[in-house]
Amino acid sequence: MSNFEQFQFDFYQSNYTIDDHEEGYNSYGSKENVCGSRKSQTGEQPPASAFAPSEMLLFSQSYTGQILQPTYSPDTLSHLSYADGFDEEPPLLEELGINFEHIWQKTLTVLNPMKPADGSIMNETDLTGPMVFCLALGATLLLAGKVHFGYVYGMSAIGCLAMHALLNLMSVPGVSHGCVASVLGYCLLPMVILSSSAVVFSLQGILGTLLALFIIGWCSLSASKIFTSALGMEGQQLLIAYPCALLYGLFALLTVF
Repeated sequence: MSNFEQFQFDFYQSNYTIDDHEEGYNSYGSKENVCGSRKSQTGEQPPASAFAPSEMLLFSQSYTGQILQPTYSPDTLSHLSYADGFDEEPPLLEELGINFEHIWQKTLTVLNPMKPADGSIMNETDLTGPMVFCLALGATLLLAGKVHFGYVYGMSAIGCLAMHALLNLMSVPGVSHGCVASVLGYCLLPMVILSSSAVVFSLQGILGTLLALFIIGWCSLSASKIFTSALGMEGQQLLIAYPCALLYGLFALLTVF
């Protein structure tokens, strides 16, 4: 038995002491402290809102609406609101320079040669009425069996350039190409009446010749009246009416023959 006890003592004998146990316990506790401090550091991370912008925090705090029905506070609207410029934009016709009131006034001024012309309205580069009257003249000539659209626009362009050069030589303030084209185009309205008459009956006769002379005088008087009022050329109406009569005489010849 003594040998067995000696063998058991030798088998379980080791260098482990109480001091080593306490040291290991302390080291294990220090490891736990380190791990605990790390966990506390990771657990005490700053909230995600610390890195969020102030606008997002304001939006999340001030939102009190429902789904698809958002509501905002005045502070949020001050950040998210934008200037709606669509209400302040002018109408499309005004941006394009189309004023139906001025077109009607110019038309009445042409139809009544004795009516005084408003220089502020007539001194505009409005080409809506002239284009319509040129198309109407070409359409009425087409109804009479004459395809003269190219002649109408070609003679109009050459006449505008010639009148522009002449008026700049005669007037002190000068005039623009658009103003000359606008006035000459509006005064083409009586010529449309002559071409409409050519659809009903032939103008190659005494009656047609008298009617053509009357229309030429009407167009020339209206154009010269508008030019003198717009450019301040009092006393020079007859001088302006003569080249205008030559231009509208070409349109009359185109209509009659």
